[in-house]
Amino acid sequence: MTVLDEAPGEPTDARGRVAELHEIRAQAVAGPSEKATKAQHAKGKLTARERIELLLDPDSFREVEQLRRHRATGFGLEAKKPYTDGVITGWGTVEGRTVFVYAHDFRVFGGALGEAHATKIHKIMDMAIAAGAPLVSLNDGAGARIQEGVSALAGYGGIFQRNTKASGVIPQISVMLGPCAGGAAYSPALTDFVFMVRETSQMFITGPDVVKAVTGEEITQNGLGGADVHAETSGVCHFAYDDEETCIAEVRYLLSLLPQNNRENPPRAEASDAVDRRSDVLLDLVPADGNRPYDMAKVIEEIVDDGDYLEVHERWARNIICALGRMDGQVVGIVANQPQALAGVLDIEASEKAARFVQMCDAFNIPIITLLDVPGFLPGVDQEHGGIIRHGAKLLYAYCNATVPRISLILRKAYGGAYIVMDSQSIGADLTYAWPTNEIAVMGAEGAANVIFRRQIAEAEDPEAMRARMVKEYKSELMHPYYAAERGLVDDVIDPAETREVLIKSLAMLQTKHADLPSRKHGNPPQ
Repeated sequence: MTVLDEAPGEPTDARGRVAELHEIRAQAVAGPSEKATKAQHAKGKLTARERIELLLDPDSFREVEQLRRHRATGFGLEAKKPYTDGVITGWGTVEGRTVFVYAHDFRVFGGALGEAHATKIHKIMDMAIAAGAPLVSLNDGAGARIQEGVSALAGYGGIFQRNTKASGVIPQISVMLGPCAGGAAYSPALTDFVFMVRETSQMFITGPDVVKAVTGEEITQNGLGGADVHAETSGVCHFAYDDEETCIAEVRYLLSLLPQNNRENPPRAEASDAVDRRSDVLLDLVPADGNRPYDMAKVIEEIVDDGDYLEVHERWARNIICALGRMDGQVVGIVANQPQALAGVLDIEASEKAARFVQMCDAFNIPIITLLDVPGFLPGVDQEHGGIIRHGAKLLYAYCNATVPRISLILRKAYGGAYIVMDSQSIGADLTYAWPTNEIAVMGAEGAANVIFRRQIAEAEDPEAMRARMVKEYKSELMHPYYAAERGLVDDVIDPAETREVLIKSLAMLQTKHADLPSRKHGNPPQ
């Protein structure tokens, strides 16, 4: 029997093999070259591994398929087969809880997705779903790897399918840290939250060159799909920050407010803020005059623990606030009209924003508190032609479908259909409270008087005096603060200063709430 000679320089024992392994791993960790790393930093961007280090607890990252290489040939690919294939995948912890992550490495093929690259992402997504833990994607890629053709496109399909499978099961967070064009933009759109960094991250289906060729419009990448555009205009982006370090720190904060999966409750924190803390400032903060604006954000600060909360979609549809905070250490979702913007009316964008937030809270067992000060839906041809009926119904559907504890509080105005849609008792709110300044009615007193007493006003010797008298009569009969309470449509009228205590004790009672929806494959919500 002939013993084959070992190749020159090849290790012959276990220690040699281990040394070889460490050398290969060091090569994979280092990336393609120091020049590529410097080029990444020159753009004001961190490398994929530096981002993972910021996201996860120190020394907690466990990489999966670090030594994976593509098997493609042609167009020079067979001569360039770097380890990781341009994406780093694995798991670690954030504040001690398991989180799965994948990060595009722009230094390798520009972070472009090929078959092996996609397979790694598919695997880590499957692991996250099976383990019941959040998935964070750190996106910095140039789209599909053109040299691999349709195989790369199919890789995206596998990602989209898994995004949908994981929806409402585990939290999915997309962090945009570079360009994201074409079909690659749809994966972030399928996830629960999208973070972006100004100047360095963009999202669009067709880039500026294509837009110019087709429409003749000239626009920059940031003007077309930058962080501010998506945070303020399109609503694609939930959070936008000036730098990667702040962005990733806020991702960690968001994860601290979310459960691991849909079978768990959000993590509870020790609360130093007293349950029975009075907020006498609320008595002066909200004017009794319904025509005077105020900042609803300050009301939220007064009732949550230590005034601390995280607003979602802060710069889009500003007439409604959606926020995550804690009350006595328990995570709550807050939906609130913002009188400072469009008087707090509901319009198309506000309805969409709130509906998605309510659905997210319901999926992940987060109780919902709704603060009402709404004069109605925004009137106008643009709103009607834009489908305000359809979009407003999204919010109505989301509330009606939610089985988590739901508490609504009417601070001031609650008029018409908007009152019903904003989690009224009639659509299933568990508890409904009101301040003594509440005005619940079909419409404002002036409008109602003009309709009901139209003839009397027209025939009066002094129409204006008659109108004022009829407005006063309507208010005293149907809009006094206790009208709804007398009919059981409000569970209690409370002292505004005691709002925090009332809400916290109500949440404690509802902690064991259980509600079943009818058996069905899924609903058919308005689109």
